[in-house]
Amino acid sequence: MSARRDAAAAFQFLSRFPVKGGGDFSRELLQRSVSYYPLVGAAIGASAALCAAAGGWLLPDWPAAVITLIVWVYLTGGLHLDGWMDSADALFSYRTRERMLEIMKDSRVGAMGVLACVLLLLLKASLLSAIIGGGRLAELPLLLLPPVWSRWFMVRAMARYPHARGNEGLAAGFAGLPPRQERRTLVCAALLSLAAAAAPLAFGANNGRWPLLLAAACLAPLAAWACGTAAARRVSARLGGLTGDIYGALNEGLEAALLLLLVLLQHNLL
Repeated sequence: MSARRDAAAAFQFLSRFPVKGGGDFSRELLQRSVSYYPLVGAAIGASAALCAAAGGWLLPDWPAAVITLIVWVYLTGGLHLDGWMDSADALFSYRTRERMLEIMKDSRVGAMGVLACVLLLLLKASLLSAIIGGGRLAELPLLLLPPVWSRWFMVRAMARYPHARGNEGLAAGFAGLPPRQERRTLVCAALLSLAAAAAPLAFGANNGRWPLLLAAACLAPLAAWACGTAAARRVSARLGGLTGDIYGALNEGLEAALLLLLVLLQHNLL
C-alpha cells in the first residue's frame, strides 16, 4: 500500500492523470514519491506517442505535432512550464540574487518569461514535427525518453544541489533527500528507457533500425546528465542553490534537449 500511495502522490503532484490515494503531501511522502517520477514521465511520453501516432496518420506533420504538444502540456498541468517562465524572468533580469529570488516568487509573468515560453514551445513543436514526419510510427515509443530522463534529473538536482531559499518554498520539501531515492529513480528510469527502446521492435520496426534504438537508449541519459549538470551548476552559482521553479525549468529544458537528440539520431542513423 505504501508503494501505491507513493506512486499516486507522484502522479498527483506532477500530472493531471486522474489518480487517487496520494495522501496529504507531507514532506516524507513527497520524498518517497520521487522514486516514481520517471514513471510519471513515461505515462506522459506514452500519451504523447499515442497522440503523435494518431495525428501522424490523420494529419500533416505540423498540426499533428502541435496537437501532441498541447496534450503533453495539458498532462503536466503547465507546472514545469510555469517554472520555466518564472526562471527566465529572474535569470534574464541580471539583478542581485535576492531580487532574482523575489521575481520567481511573483505570480505575474514578465516579457522574458513570455518570450522564453513561446520560443520553447516553437522548438518543441518543430522537433515533434520532425520526429513524426521523419520516422516510423513503430518508433514513436522513443518519445518516452525525454520526459523520463528529464524527471530523473529533477530528482538528481534535488539530492545534489543546495536549496536557494533554505527552509522556504517548494524545494524545501525535498531537502535532505536520501541518496537511495536518487538511486531508485535512476533504476526506474533505466528500466523504462530500455522498454521504450525495445518497444519499436515489438511493434514491427525493421531490425535494421537497432542502431537508432540503441543510440537513443544510451545517449538520452548521458545527454540529460551533461546538459542538466551544466545548467544546474550555472544557476546554483548565481542563486546560491536551486528552487522549485528551477526544477521545473530544468525539466522543460531537458525535454527539449532530448527531443533534439532524437531528431539528430533519426536524421543521421537512417
